[in-house]
Amino acid sequence: MNARRHIPAAALTAVTALSLGALSACSSSSAAGGTDKFDVVASFYPMAFLAERIGGDHVSVTSLTEPGQEPHDLEISAKQTVELQKSDAVLYLKGLQPAVDDAVAQSELKNKIDAATLTALETHGSEVGGHDHAEDEHAGEEHAEDDGHDHDTGGKDPHVWLDPVKYAEVAEGVGKAFEKADPDHAADYRKNTAALVKDLDALNTRFEEGLADTKTRTFITTHAAFGYLAERYGLTEEAISGLDPESEPSANRVKELERMAKADGVSTVFYETLVSDRTAKTLAGDAGLETDVLDPVEGITDKSKGDDYIAVMDANLAALKKALGAA
Repeated sequence: MNARRHIPAAALTAVTALSLGALSACSSSSAAGGTDKFDVVASFYPMAFLAERIGGDHVSVTSLTEPGQEPHDLEISAKQTVELQKSDAVLYLKGLQPAVDDAVAQSELKNKIDAATLTALETHGSEVGGHDHAEDEHAGEEHAEDDGHDHDTGGKDPHVWLDPVKYAEVAEGVGKAFEKADPDHAADYRKNTAALVKDLDALNTRFEEGLADTKTRTFITTHAAFGYLAERYGLTEEAISGLDPESEPSANRVKELERMAKADGVSTVFYETLVSDRTAKTLAGDAGLETDVLDPVEGITDKSKGDDYIAVMDANLAALKKALGAA
């Protein structure tokens, strides 16, 4: 249903191009644009999941981030730039992927749906794990990396999809945007959005009940992706690094975490599937702790503990319950 749009010459003549990643088994593998459906380009998996669930049979969804690719590091290829221009809408989360933000800003798309505007973003990770780095200025430049301010969100944490309540708010906004952009199928979009919100509400209830009574409320992760989840369920996330999953922690931070783990009865250091587990396993070994996966659900791969967002979040709940000593 897409009308032909002007494609920048630079994009057409560029030599290198990466193929658009397949989203999941249920996603369309066709290129964005040029289909008889509402063609949506999603920046990475959590956005693509929303587009698939809300759009149903009326959408063709492609993802700019391939399964297994760390979304923060995404670089947009010339082919992806062309496909973006040919689509009917783009669904992205401004501040998470700078390359996507630039491509969207330069595109002529009418329907630019920014998930960051559909719920309230909050500040997490500027003080890693709640620890004030101002106390450790003598530690040098390493702490500047810990803070992880590589996201263009004014210091706000973009990981809103890890809070089912906020993710439901985003879903409702996406549904309304789809209704406006493709009014012929508005009724179905409303119906699909309501069904998804119901599923997310049920997920929220499972987290509330599952984490209501635990031996400890503190958990350690490799990077500060779970601030919204921790705040929602009354937990404390202690991140080895900041919002940037690739930043290296200072020696002081590692020692602090070892002391905190002993004092708070922490049993587990969580790592994730799309970034190196080296730091987490080193800390766990030094502190005599176990390791486990807490998945930020930035992409679904063969290593994921589930085949979609809901299933992986349920696996995260099970991991948290075990690590925190849930009753």
